[in-house]
Amino acid sequence: MSLNTDLIRERSQDILASVTRLERFQGVPAEAFLADQDGLDVASYRLLVAIEAALQLCHHVARERLRQVPGEHAQCFEILMEAALLDAEPARNLQEMACLQNRLIRVDRQVDYREVHAFIQHGLVDLRAFVRAIGELL
Repeated sequence: MSLNTDLIRERSQDILASVTRLERFQGVPAEAFLADQDGLDVASYRLLVAIEAALQLCHHVARERLRQVPGEHAQCFEILMEAALLDAEPARNLQEMACLQNRLIRVDRQVDYREVHAFIQHGLVDLRAFVRAIGELL
């Protein structure tokens, strides 16, 4: 099977659009970020969109290019790293991001918005690196 270029382009655009929206929160001090409930909602939603799109891309590439199906979401980025399709540092950070997604969508858990803030401050570069790495496969 081959990679679905339309899927890759669409999900990459979803990631980049969300990263662009999230960048407005970079440099915002943690206390100001945590005090803005509307900002927390926007940031959490955009982070979920970016994470979901990255996971869809990761699973697609793992399945179609590498013929592997990850048992867990976070494992998917490790598979791409082991295949030398993704560098180690972004892969590890994206694995943490996949775990963060689980916490954001589980309504029975308290979300630690400090973790969301930290990811926005340091993890957006990894999402951009992921998009570049996947784009190189086309």
